[in-house]
Amino acid sequence: GMNQFKNLFLGAEKRDYARATTSQKCVRAGGKHNDLEEVGKTARHHTFFEMLGNFSFGDYFKKEAIAFAWDLLVNRWGMEVDRLWFTVYTDDDEAFELWKQAGAPAGRILRFGEKDNFWSMGETGPCGPCSEIHYFMGDDFKDNLPEFVNGPGDTIMEIWNLVFMQYNRDETGKMAPLPKPSVDTGAGLERIAAVSQGVKSNYESDLLRPIIDHIAATSKKRYVYDSDDGVSMRVVADHARATAFLITDGIFPGNEGRSYVLRKIMRRALWHGRKLGIESPFFHNFTDFVVDLMRGAYPELADSRQTIERVVSIEEKLFSSTITGGLRKLEEVMERGGQAGARAKVITGRDAFMLYDTFGLREDLIQYIAEQRGYTVDWDAFQTELERQRDRAKADWKATLSDKAGAAEAVGSQRELVSEFVGYTSLEAEAKITHIFREGIEVRSAPAGATASLVLDRTPFYSEAGGQIGDTGVIGGENLRALVTQTRSESFAGRPAGNGPGAGGMLHAKYSHTARIESGELKVGDRITARVDADRRARIRPHHTATHLVHAALREVLGPHVKQAGSLVAPDRLRFDFTHFAPLTPAETKAIEEIVNEQILRNAEVTKTEFDLETALNSGAIAFFGEKYGSRVRVVEVPGFSKELCGGTHVDRTGDIGVFKIIKEESVGAGLRRIEAVTGKAALERFQENELRAAALAGILNAPPDELPAQVERLQGDLRSALREVEQLRLKLAGHAAGDAIPAARELRGIKVVAKRVADLDAAGMRELADRLLQQLKSGVVVLGRADDGKASLVVRVSEDLTKRLQAGKIVRELAEIVGGRGGGRPDLAEAGGRSPERLDEALDASFSVIERLLPAS
Repeated sequence: GMNQFKNLFLGAEKRDYARATTSQKCVRAGGKHNDLEEVGKTARHHTFFEMLGNFSFGDYFKKEAIAFAWDLLVNRWGMEVDRLWFTVYTDDDEAFELWKQAGAPAGRILRFGEKDNFWSMGETGPCGPCSEIHYFMGDDFKDNLPEFVNGPGDTIMEIWNLVFMQYNRDETGKMAPLPKPSVDTGAGLERIAAVSQGVKSNYESDLLRPIIDHIAATSKKRYVYDSDDGVSMRVVADHARATAFLITDGIFPGNEGRSYVLRKIMRRALWHGRKLGIESPFFHNFTDFVVDLMRGAYPELADSRQTIERVVSIEEKLFSSTITGGLRKLEEVMERGGQAGARAKVITGRDAFMLYDTFGLREDLIQYIAEQRGYTVDWDAFQTELERQRDRAKADWKATLSDKAGAAEAVGSQRELVSEFVGYTSLEAEAKITHIFREGIEVRSAPAGATASLVLDRTPFYSEAGGQIGDTGVIGGENLRALVTQTRSESFAGRPAGNGPGAGGMLHAKYSHTARIESGELKVGDRITARVDADRRARIRPHHTATHLVHAALREVLGPHVKQAGSLVAPDRLRFDFTHFAPLTPAETKAIEEIVNEQILRNAEVTKTEFDLETALNSGAIAFFGEKYGSRVRVVEVPGFSKELCGGTHVDRTGDIGVFKIIKEESVGAGLRRIEAVTGKAALERFQENELRAAALAGILNAPPDELPAQVERLQGDLRSALREVEQLRLKLAGHAAGDAIPAARELRGIKVVAKRVADLDAAGMRELADRLLQQLKSGVVVLGRADDGKASLVVRVSEDLTKRLQAGKIVRELAEIVGGRGGGRPDLAEAGGRSPERLDEALDASFSVIERLLPAS
């Protein structure tokens, strides 16, 4: 949309152009503009679409925008005027007259209120009246009526919106005029295509119909527009496009933010695919079709083909397990309602929302299953729960905007304390102390024994940034010595004007040296020598250059979707976070290590060159989303392999890294992975430690180091055999102890029931003993209990011939309440645990009365 142009509208930013035209990839499936629930039901709503627009930043305004729109639609594209409708804001007489001047009949220009014809990006920000252009899509001109404009149905469809940006709305709702009135327009490519191709729906255009035909062929069903299957095919087609593009842009399914939006889109598509009767994994087939259809305009889709296929396949497997769990939960909800009596066969709104929001069951699936079982669903209460969730999301959205605005205002009010950084070429520098801070307050001096933050006019110390931790070292002078323990960006409270150095307000130092004064006194104005810990810097540099090599290697091995998502560069290790949807396989890890070490063995020169930002980006250097860059940037390049914008310290040649070894790979969030690795001296130290450990193990096992894996495997095999023997002995002992159980079985209405306390068995042993006792009973119920480590455990086993009359899950749930716990399971086998082992015997005794009560009346 227009977010990237917001500061231009506000006059806070200037560029070397005053007009722009755009074609943008857009997703609407959450937040203020959410079309998800309408997709498939209407002819015009999508989650993914392409938005065409033209913008004026204080250049042309209403007159030109309306003239341009008329010329394009009527003169260039040949649209019939008697099919077009034009809307203006209630009191926008100027726009009304301009449409008439352009050629629109007065009867086809309609006025609407704020809901339809006043546009804003949110609760606050640039806004203004708008003028929409609508198109009559029908065949019978009797339906070409003004009441259908902005009305229900698809008979008359909006195709273009001209927004006249005139105001900036603040938190109180007050609107102040913008410095220069501007224009922001948006026309959906899909809608323009439908009109241009003379079809009644966006889905009938050549942008979407080929996907629908492919889905119809796969499902072996005919596409009928006005049918449930037609809706499902449109949903799957739309969502396949959204999925392919979101994954290509580095977004993977997850439970938060954009990742959650993608997961919701994918699971909606997967459910509709199942409704169409497509049982086997299918969705990657449709996203692959999207790649082939749209790769001409978006070649990045083809580059990400394998990534899309893998992500979609993994998510489809997860969905299968999720929907299974959701259906099981629905059964529990209905079972609970049924126990309350026939009159209470209602699924509450809260339960329905829990099934929808937590377990991913669609409303139509909940409704269908409920009807089959004679239940109704309280959809009004469901809607209330849904609105509460939306209100919470809206509140979070407002809070986020407020926090960002507050942070921006705070930063804007700070005065920068500038230090010249000379640490790229020198680890020692003569400097002057310009500011001293203690506990965040500016002072004139600091005595021996104190810890203070120092600002110097020039410094060789690298300040923590870009993942690289700050330098440490020594500051010295005549009768003065201070240890620098940290260098980073900090903000401080300045002294009031006229009361010593500083100018009051907030002061921000990019190079703040935290120093512990060992001897002497530090004073503002002192001349000192600043000396970086050279050995520590020498251990940091190879780790930082290695992060660049890792990034390039990851993109080579895993695909171009990989993007850096954070890093740590330290003397002893590097940490690199990146976007990816699955753990690295051993083969992938090995390939990454080999590629990085090949670059190290090349001993290529690592160049560091300063450019203006535009030149650097045009050269192919990778920049990172969210990072702030100045007009001049530093490009670090390993020729032919890696090129990134980076202000950190690096080795001069790749060979200086020594060696690279990955020591850990793990998940740190949805779609985010983390690598930890070591290089140089840190790698050597780790290799030495591992050699010592291997030698120690070899001594303990009395085997050569290369035979250690075989020896450990043999020992593990021996241990497993011994544990199995122990378990069998325990089972025999338990069986002997329970030997009187069969003769002591009680008979309840012709059903034999055994209830017995056992000891020295784990859960698997209890299940196996229950099976053995049931085999002896042939038909009946076995209840076993065990008390151990302050907990009670129960197992209930019901023979197959009785499960229609008695269900193990129901029995165990009632017994679990006695021992203070919960339980559940299948009709033939269920388990429970509780926190009151002292009541285990009470629960076992109660099992007879519980079973007798649960038996249906004969």
